[in-house]
Amino acid sequence: MKERYYRFSTYFKNKGFKSRVHKVTVDAGFSCPNRDGKVSKDGCIYCNNQGFSQNARLASKLSVEGQIKKGIDALRRRVKAQKFIVYFQAYTNTYAQPEELKKIYDTAGKFKDVIGISIATRPDCIDAEIIDLIGSYTKDYEVWIEYGLQSIHKKTLEFINRGHLYEDFLKAVDLTRKKKDIKICGHVIIGLPFEDEAMMLETAKEMGRLKLDAIKIHPLHIVKDTELGKMHAKGLFKALEFDEYINLTVKFLEHLWPETVIQRMTADCPKDLLVAPFWIQDKSRLLRAIESKLAKENTFQARLYTV
Repeated sequence: MKERYYRFSTYFKNKGFKSRVHKVTVDAGFSCPNRDGKVSKDGCIYCNNQGFSQNARLASKLSVEGQIKKGIDALRRRVKAQKFIVYFQAYTNTYAQPEELKKIYDTAGKFKDVIGISIATRPDCIDAEIIDLIGSYTKDYEVWIEYGLQSIHKKTLEFINRGHLYEDFLKAVDLTRKKKDIKICGHVIIGLPFEDEAMMLETAKEMGRLKLDAIKIHPLHIVKDTELGKMHAKGLFKALEFDEYINLTVKFLEHLWPETVIQRMTADCPKDLLVAPFWIQDKSRLLRAIESKLAKENTFQARLYTV
């Protein structure tokens, strides 16, 4: 039966990779302008990076090269992966001078089974010089830039203290597309404070209109030692229930471009940092429920997509 959404694994099969390709997440020690004072010192209200990047705890102990080696070894044992993408994940991975960035990105080249790099960043932390640098890797690698957007809505972005607007995301996409071989993945969050279904689906429709190469859909979860955690403790905010997230994600998928790869629809957070919702810890159950809902309603990615 034809898949009801475009999986990342299917994308690699279509690209001709015969072996399993997995991401190795890395914390390269970058900061974030939303934390160091350039934009803000407070950060996004949901952000405790140790709750989003499992390698954040390793950074003080292992070099970038050490993290890559450890990640590759673990994935070989656990899932029999043979090819790898180095994913520079934690904080803002273009937030440095190009010469420093190059030294860090070049580390991926020390491993013969690395076939790609993926660079997570903010849309307000990119410029033509950095795009030129990242574009230079497309000769040898599968290259992705992952831009954290979260929502298209100004009201939401201001409330979560994101520090940029949707217009910044659009500018970053336009600049990146000047290098045709760099692929773009957008990050969005379902369940942000005070967004209703209509607002979330407006974000979905915009992502469809942009025809992004990929998207990551994250359920908002509440992490300890964050402003969102404080709001939750005071009863000012409640995370989505499991079924609510399933329903919204299915509707979100329906508006996306059919060629947009769905890189993920789950979230990660260490148990000792997670406040709510606890259902994010069972990723297999979550994905099964989304697939079941798609099948039950006989729907699929891009069913409601319009050019």
